[in-house]
Amino acid sequence: MSVTTTGPDPEDLTARARIRDAAMRHFAEQGFERATIRGIAESAGVSSGLVRHHFGSKQALREACDAHLAKVIRRLNDEVRSGYAFDKANPVATANTVMAPYQGYLARALAEGSAEAVFDQMVELTEEWLADADEKRPDVPDVDRKARATVSTAMALAVTVLHKHVSRGMGVDLFSPEGDLLLARTLIDIYSHPILSTEDAAEAGAALDRLRPEPPGADRGARLRRREEHHRD
Repeated sequence: MSVTTTGPDPEDLTARARIRDAAMRHFAEQGFERATIRGIAESAGVSSGLVRHHFGSKQALREACDAHLAKVIRRLNDEVRSGYAFDKANPVATANTVMAPYQGYLARALAEGSAEAVFDQMVELTEEWLADADEKRPDVPDVDRKARATVSTAMALAVTVLHKHVSRGMGVDLFSPEGDLLLARTLIDIYSHPILSTEDAAEAGAALDRLRPEPPGADRGARLRRREEHHRD
């Protein structure tokens, strides 16, 4: 299966790219603090001086890794949205194939609390998907799109960070073809069968409204009535 038909990024043919890829492997295996410029340079087949020439510092090198990964994710997202070179039968397999070289780095970086650029990029992309979905919603979202996109991104990335536990729980290697298929089926079932009914969600939301402090002059009763009337309609 081909997941992309666009040509390679010109940067990926350079020594700079070799250094970046070596850094991602080292950061994944050793963590940012333990990884060294010397070790990264040896893996890339270059001198430590060349690493510093291209990136300046280990922190700047990590930022370059994050920027590259964010670009890969944006590229994948754009191809998925356009239907270009995309396996519609199993989007999970497509994403895992493209992201396979970066899974270790991403999981380690997220666990260490870094990869802000990657996380923020994914939140932005999720907002774009939610904007389309919101147009088809029968109700008005109770939470702003940025908050929903942030939580959705965190939940999606948890599978990457916890992939060993997820694989054990599912009884199959998450990144194998069998794992791709099972994960895709599982996600389809979860997203197509909400745990809460519309009525249950409205009742839970109303309960939260009663707990939330109101700004001066707000008419809490009117807002609750509007919510109830909207769900009855």
